[in-house]
Amino acid sequence: MFYTARMNNKALKTKLSTIKAKLRAQSIKQQKKTAESLNKVAESAKEVPSDQQIFADVVSQVKPLINDKVRLVKSGHKSNTSLKNDQGHNKANQAIAQFHFSDEFEPNLNKQGPMKYVREGVDSFEVKNLRRGHYQPDLILDLHGLDQHQAKKELAALLFACQKEHAQCVCIVHGIGSHILKNKVPHWLVQHPDVMAFHQAPLEWGGNGALLALIELKDKFNRD
Repeated sequence: MFYTARMNNKALKTKLSTIKAKLRAQSIKQQKKTAESLNKVAESAKEVPSDQQIFADVVSQVKPLINDKVRLVKSGHKSNTSLKNDQGHNKANQAIAQFHFSDEFEPNLNKQGPMKYVREGVDSFEVKNLRRGHYQPDLILDLHGLDQHQAKKELAALLFACQKEHAQCVCIVHGIGSHILKNKVPHWLVQHPDVMAFHQAPLEWGGNGALLALIELKDKFNRD
């Protein structure tokens, strides 16, 4: 009985060892499979590009748009500042377009001595102030190189700007040349209602080739 039991116990141990060996083999095999699966997942993850890589690839194919001909305008309502600027620009264009300097008008100007003019109702002492340099020009208009049509347009724009910029005194540089603008500019100035007086400019502002004009300002910013 003892021998038989001993044999049975040995058989059981052998069987148990076999089972353990099989379990270890299965465990190692399972670990290998798991490791292989993890490796495959890792390799797949490496092959899938990240969001940054995708974005970089897409952007690298985009060419910059060069816009040198089309003016882009934002849709929607304009700001108050933009509307005011547009309105001011339109008013300026309208004023320039409406005011007409006649080339046929012949004012009675003093042809002796320096060119000068005083509007009716304005103190004649203002002409002396202009001659003596009491007024310094706030704006200067240079008409060199312009024809009569261009000069008239620029002069009208200057006189309109005087009200906007509150410029009480302006200098118009007409030059001498063939005397065309030198003769025409005084004739145009006397036609404009804002011009109070003008006089040949002092040497520092152009002398015989320029005029200093005194402008009547119509709003509360008048500096007198």
